[in-house]
Amino acid sequence: MNARKKTKKLGLNPFFEFNNAVLYRGNVLEANTFENNFCDLIVTSPPYNVGIEYNSNEDLLNYNDYLAFTEQWLKNCYYWTKDSGRLILNIPLDKSKGGQKSVGADITTIAQKVGWKYHSTIIWNEGNISRRTAWGSFMSASAPYVIAPVELVIVLYKKEWKKIGGSKISDITKKDFMNWTNGVWTFNGESKKRIGHPAPFPKELPYRAIKLFSYVNDVVFDPFSGSGTTILVAAMNNRTGIGLEIDLDYCKLAKKRLLYELNTFGLDKFDEKNIAKQIG
Repeated sequence: MNARKKTKKLGLNPFFEFNNAVLYRGNVLEANTFENNFCDLIVTSPPYNVGIEYNSNEDLLNYNDYLAFTEQWLKNCYYWTKDSGRLILNIPLDKSKGGQKSVGADITTIAQKVGWKYHSTIIWNEGNISRRTAWGSFMSASAPYVIAPVELVIVLYKKEWKKIGGSKISDITKKDFMNWTNGVWTFNGESKKRIGHPAPFPKELPYRAIKLFSYVNDVVFDPFSGSGTTILVAAMNNRTGIGLEIDLDYCKLAKKRLLYELNTFGLDKFDEKNIAKQIG
């Protein structure tokens, strides 16, 4: 089936389409962007509200405004997901910038408020403890800061945990299944400089989520597509990757990346001149 048809789109033309990868430019807060029940799995990492310099998103909102934003996009994604669909959500455990906030707990609570059901939490250990710069009252009980150098990967689902429908074909190895069902994942983060985006996540994160929580030929969606990592990994692993991104420059970045990497992977053949023409 044509990848675009799987989105059941409502008046939104693709920014870019390549085999089983489709990128739309649009706003996750607009509920009529897609019809309901089009995706099997969402893998995403929303803005963290810690002052990251995105082009088209204010990332240091009043915390109540940030939670209101979170509630709206989680509600829309719930509407767009199939009844047996899952949401794999990469978010901070907590934050100290702008005041100590239990971000992970607050977002998980909001997700359940709008209808998502909780399944489990995976701890992602990036191994980046060297980034630590704030200690509070150093070597004093006066006001020390306790900061865990980990992020959360929250596993949520819409109505029933057991998947129904779809190809029923799983392509995960025994070794990976046994390792990844352990709730602590250890792998490095991604380089902002290498990707050209202020907050990319590594391919390993959507790769594990897609292999563990979806069937071959499922529709995998990322409502904060950024540099296109989730779409790319989905397309490389026999799924349909659908992305939504509000910023024009990031759409162009994702398009360029998808063309080059999917071509290199061998999903289609373009010569360099044709690729440059497509990137435009």
